[in-house]
Amino acid sequence: MSYREKSARVIALLCCAVAMATVLGACGGASRAGPGGGQAVRGTTATFPDYLDPALSLTIEGWSAMWATYVPLLTYRHAAGTAGTELIPGLARALPRIGDGGRTYTLRLRPGLRYSDGEPIRASDFGHAVERLLALNSGGTPLFEDIVGVPRFIRVRKGGIAGIETNDRSGRITIHLREPSGTFIYSLATLYAAPLPGDTPTEDLSAHPPPASGPYEIVSSKPGRDWDYARNPQWPKANGPAMPQLPAGHFDRIEIHVMQNPETQVEQVERGEADWMVNPPPTDRLAELRDRYLGSRLTITPLVSDFYFWMNAREAPFDDVRVRRAVNHAIDPAALNRIYGGMMSPLQQVLPATMPGHRRIHPYPHDLARAKELIAAADPPDRQVDVWTDDYGPNLEAGEYYEGVLREIGLEPTLKVLTPANYFTVIGNASTPDLDTGWGSWLLEYPHPNSYFEPQLTRAGIRSTNTTNWSRFTDPHLEAELTHLRREPLGPRQEAAYARLDREVMRQAPWAPFGSLRQATFVAERIDLAKFIVSPVFGQDLTSLALRGTG
Repeated sequence: MSYREKSARVIALLCCAVAMATVLGACGGASRAGPGGGQAVRGTTATFPDYLDPALSLTIEGWSAMWATYVPLLTYRHAAGTAGTELIPGLARALPRIGDGGRTYTLRLRPGLRYSDGEPIRASDFGHAVERLLALNSGGTPLFEDIVGVPRFIRVRKGGIAGIETNDRSGRITIHLREPSGTFIYSLATLYAAPLPGDTPTEDLSAHPPPASGPYEIVSSKPGRDWDYARNPQWPKANGPAMPQLPAGHFDRIEIHVMQNPETQVEQVERGEADWMVNPPPTDRLAELRDRYLGSRLTITPLVSDFYFWMNAREAPFDDVRVRRAVNHAIDPAALNRIYGGMMSPLQQVLPATMPGHRRIHPYPHDLARAKELIAAADPPDRQVDVWTDDYGPNLEAGEYYEGVLREIGLEPTLKVLTPANYFTVIGNASTPDLDTGWGSWLLEYPHPNSYFEPQLTRAGIRSTNTTNWSRFTDPHLEAELTHLRREPLGPRQEAAYARLDREVMRQAPWAPFGSLRQATFVAERIDLAKFIVSPVFGQDLTSLALRGTG
């Protein structure tokens, strides 16, 4: 049965289930029971993820939504803090055997694994998943460009990838790289690399997510509205016993509803009508919620993140470094921290505080007079700029603040506001006109400093779609140094080199960074906050949601 036929059958079954639920629902109130009488949990979110397709999502919202659904060959321990950055085997039996001077990675699938539709998980599915993300021009493409044959596949889009050898009978996967890599092992732990059935279509499947390999499967997805999970029927009899290092989750069903008003979300969680908020509470409620619930129903977790304003270094007026430096001097991190409800730790560089290679610098003290002097010296021929942001709470306020700052230093800004669900898709598309400057953020993709530099500050991050280098900034010296560094294992010398690159990037100032966010998570009284995990890589861990008093 093809993927499309299986999808059609699932949709038909869901339609029947929805019709039956409607009839039964007329007989009484809402139930908190899941299928078969098991428990269900309900979350609210301000926005639908950018994608519910593991090959395409670029955001923490998408990654956390799919971490319990798609298991890569390698993954991360389900834990908070630095423990959550430890690589562990996922679908693979063990961490890879690395040979040929760091050019060859060999793994073997665990036996007996199946997708949620019952199909066996095959070694060749990994190769198909990589081919699919390349064909989709995914933002994850740069993570796999070192594989032998990938540049050719990107050009011709057929014929397979020479550097990926698989044996479905033995489960063996061998990956040949063009050169040694100190970062490729992390690529294998991204959702981009999660195997999918070999017949998975090469198109955005957010509305009909592919069959799952993790403890949950997404059984319903209505982009912009809601999505639901049910236990993967293959987990208790196949995948769970094969992967005992991964948690099974506590609920039979998880429902997430898009609710754009965060005040309503807070009220529903307070009353127990919803079990937790995927997004943080609104900034004007944080102080009250901290006073009443911190430690019992509210947790605050530092995120390894950069929040900044990007500037298109290829177009006037931001092609002049003096203008970019002026913007950095004009931005007041303290004002932005207030906008984010006191949840922003000041940051004026590429690498966040907990990343290897971080050495704190503060190259642009807040100085409006100096900013105006630099603009006057540059005297840009084009002062009209479009400022992009999304309409989610503090991000909108940050964009409005930025628009005002640019006007104050002598530019002529116009604010462009998008929904969070399509913001990064639009600013990452080369056909979008007037991508001059705007709000941006980056959360930990993998625990290595290269994960902040390469996607956001090299030509590898610039594509026709799914661009991640929104400033369109490139520098030959920086790229050569990064290429050299990522061939080596991370150590003190490499960390010092990344710190030097951090200073050099800020000297050229393609961004105006202003902070690193702390995440507030609010849960209902029945949820055990002590068990709830916020992963430093994937954010909220759905498998850790549990009722108080459960084992």
